[in-house]
Amino acid sequence: MPNSPRSLRLKKSRGDLGGWRGRLILEEDRKLAVELIEEAVTAGARLFRACDVIEISTRTFSRWKNGTMIDGRKGASKSVPRKLSEAEKDELVSVACSKEYCDQTPYEIVVDLLEKDRYIASASTFYRVLRERGLLHHRRESKAPRNSARPPELVATGPNQVWSWDITYLKTGVSGIFLYAYVIIDVWSRKIVGWEIHERDLPELAVEFFRRLSRRLKLKGVRLHADNGNSMKGATILMLFYHLGVIPSFSRPRVSDDNPYSESLFKTLKYSVRYPKFFTDLAHARSWFAGFVVWYNTEHRHSAIGYVTPQTRHEGGDLDLFATRNRTLSAARSAHPERWGKRIAIHEFDRVVYLNPIPAKQIA
Repeated sequence: MPNSPRSLRLKKSRGDLGGWRGRLILEEDRKLAVELIEEAVTAGARLFRACDVIEISTRTFSRWKNGTMIDGRKGASKSVPRKLSEAEKDELVSVACSKEYCDQTPYEIVVDLLEKDRYIASASTFYRVLRERGLLHHRRESKAPRNSARPPELVATGPNQVWSWDITYLKTGVSGIFLYAYVIIDVWSRKIVGWEIHERDLPELAVEFFRRLSRRLKLKGVRLHADNGNSMKGATILMLFYHLGVIPSFSRPRVSDDNPYSESLFKTLKYSVRYPKFFTDLAHARSWFAGFVVWYNTEHRHSAIGYVTPQTRHEGGDLDLFATRNRTLSAARSAHPERWGKRIAIHEFDRVVYLNPIPAKQIA
């Protein structure tokens, strides 16, 4: 063994198989090393001594002897026997995107195929392959649905800057027949600045509504927010807004929170003790609604604006009322300081109102 040609070759190449970790050793060199070590052990050498000669461990020798010749380095290409071939992946995607299964989850697809005596892959493999192909959420030939963009943030620092409008139905005495109230509210003051009631919800009626309103109020520069109804987004009314100088914005589909001021107004309307169970006719609805608007604007103390009426805030009289309240509280505290804590509640209200404010986490 010591003087054999193989041993001389091994000695001359000492260090070729050992050395730094992570380098690739060719398969033919591994086989040669195994043969030489086995020959040395047969001749009486200790296994670990024979391994030391070529600077490998006994565990490496055992791995090489058992035929584990794969490249185990990090990032090396590996052959996984159980891995699906590209052809099998194409078949999986074809089945998942078929008309029969395009709307079903991988779990539903797998069990349905099993009931038809067919197995392609597990549900987790379906998920993995579809995720790789970008088909996990949308497998139809049509365009994938897009998330609607959040409506722009609107800021009001005074009256007649930002308005919100919507159309709500009013019940009649006949089941299934309704009247429709077109209502515009000033976001800053919560005042109802315009309203009409009609028997139908039509874009043409909305256009005439704003034409009449423009003759009474100056609309140029007003930011007008609305829902996504036909009456709000029709081409005719959008063209009218352009000529009147009104800047429209719209809520996302099926998101009522994007138009909260109108929704809040309609809740106040329909939960009012004065609200009738139904309206007998159009004249009855218009008469009742006119009285409601007067009450809401001039008598209703709105909690969101410091318990003043919308009309008072719209005209700027709320600051005087807040000052009067605060003076009265200060006088009461001076008369009996023992009845008060360190601080007293100050009556005030934010002078800036936001519609669809940007969340704080998005600002950061």
